Amino acid sequence: MRTRRDTSVHLGILSKEHDLIKSVEQQYGFKRAKRGYRSLEDLQKQYPTYEPPTDPYFKNQWYLRNTGQASGKPKLDLNVEEAWAMGFTGKNITTAIMDDGVDYTHPDLMNNFNAEASYDFSSNDPFPYPRYTDDWFNSHGTRCAGEIAAARDNNICGVGVAYDSKIAGIRMLDQPYMTDLIEANSMGHEPNKIDIYSASWGPTDDGKTVDGPRHATMRAIVRGINEGRHGLGSIYVWASGDGGENDDCNCDGYAASMWTISINSAINDGRTALYDESCSSTLASTFSNGRSTDPEAGVATTDLYGKCTLKHSGTSAAAPEAAGVFALTLEANKNLTWRDMQHLTVLTAKRNQLYDPSVRHLWNINGAGLEFNHLFGYGVLDAGEMVRTAQIWKPLPARSHCEAGSVQQTYEIPTEGNLTLLIDTDACVGKPNEVNYLEHVQAFISLKASRRGDTVIFVTSPLGTRSLLLSKRPLDSDSTNGFHKWPFMTTHAWGEKSRGVWKLEILFLHSGNGNSNGAAASGKKTTGEFFEWILLLHGTKEAPYESQTPLNERTKLAVAKSIQQNDFKEKEKYVEVLKLDHQKRVGDVNDVKRFIEAAAAANSNNNQQAIEQQDAM
Repeated sequence: MRTRRDTSVHLGILSKEHDLIKSVEQQYGFKRAKRGYRSLEDLQKQYPTYEPPTDPYFKNQWYLRNTGQASGKPKLDLNVEEAWAMGFTGKNITTAIMDDGVDYTHPDLMNNFNAEASYDFSSNDPFPYPRYTDDWFNSHGTRCAGEIAAARDNNICGVGVAYDSKIAGIRMLDQPYMTDLIEANSMGHEPNKIDIYSASWGPTDDGKTVDGPRHATMRAIVRGINEGRHGLGSIYVWASGDGGENDDCNCDGYAASMWTISINSAINDGRTALYDESCSSTLASTFSNGRSTDPEAGVATTDLYGKCTLKHSGTSAAAPEAAGVFALTLEANKNLTWRDMQHLTVLTAKRNQLYDPSVRHLWNINGAGLEFNHLFGYGVLDAGEMVRTAQIWKPLPARSHCEAGSVQQTYEIPTEGNLTLLIDTDACVGKPNEVNYLEHVQAFISLKASRRGDTVIFVTSPLGTRSLLLSKRPLDSDSTNGFHKWPFMTTHAWGEKSRGVWKLEILFLHSGNGNSNGAAASGKKTTGEFFEWILLLHGTKEAPYESQTPLNERTKLAVAKSIQQNDFKEKEKYVEVLKLDHQKRVGDVNDVKRFIEAAAAANSNNNQQAIEQQDAM
């Protein structure tokens, strides 16, 4: 008879008998899942020496130059050619691909591979080559790497967004279970040799998981923010998730972290991909495929064993494109901090032609004049404007963190209607950590419900910007864990003033469909209790854009700066100039027509419901 011994026995022996061991902690396994503007003629007029790439797959890379191929919409792309024409191609910037390995022998990648910054944490050796499988399952990292740094004009595959940049392979996603130690080591690996960390994975996108970084990983991320890139801060880029409308990326503690730049995706005609998750922590979007049946509408990139593919997809494809744009931006200004990169993302991303065909998530303008969407964040990245703005960018005021107030009392969440809570805050005025202008807003919330997935949470800023912190998740039937001090985060109040009344609304949208396995399907109403709300405000005491020079008066930077200077009054006067943008506000004429018809139908339904409720009273 033999039984497994309690691991605490071994931990005790180790800690007592070895003087060099300072602390001992058992590592437990858990799951991590992969996540799947100017014309050429205009560019050549302004930059006469510019020539487009000659790589055979470049014609298929519509996300780099969208001329309408694969039924896409012309000019709906990353505008990278403007950055290239200015001479920015990612030189001397390294992006780490934290994934299942990188085929660094691929002829389109080998010359841009940074071996010194690479490591294999799945096998504990310095060679992050993907493990062979018959189905090419471990092609994920190689495909992501090609989007960033595939070489130019070598007659192989396509071209990377930052084709002169370097890539490091960090193999950490190819073992039966993830551990806190593997994640922490990966995110803290060579922080002064690696500029950008790209992650196209996260907790399982099953619509019921609530998970995030463990203790060691969180410490590694914070250390990277504070010490990485010689104190400027590591840039962490995260795919928002592939759980679709049944999931919410604010339940993913990586994508919802204020230390990461969370990226969603759109397809080549501006619509959301079917797998796109939405949440208020998403900062911006790039491109992938997820609706079109056109075989050339996927993302063209490198594949295993020297091959090429047109089939890369998911938000997995979106995050590396963003990392490539950030590499171009860092070449334009190597002194940018992690916060600078987030501000530049907010200020230069474009609405362009992105839209939600379901009309659930429309575009809104916050109190600082910045346009945002719950699905797309602040819009699609514009590499040309981002590098031009970065060239003249000045350091930001110091960042502060203010615990603005809390509600620590148990309330029953009504089965019908809302639980509404208010915090009236002075935003730490007169204290060293005073916050007057917002960046990230966190709501640490504790509650339980008989069916967690029916819970919906909104927070409204003093200037009236309403953020959906948590949407309905019909597959989440949890009735025991709830949320305990979970850090819901919104970026939608970026640039707004912080002082005043914040409103939290919690309600239940009861499940009524047969596949939800929910309480409502059996005739029961969801019940629950609220326990705590802590409001954390992150931002600056001084106006962040006072010393910045806008490229022109029609930029978002110019609008936000003017509104802040005018103490957030007469916002409409300033945002009117955004409507003069040369790019279309929504999709084509038919898209606008569908928007108008859907909005009219929604208003009609709301009015009818209001009449029925009034009659019932």
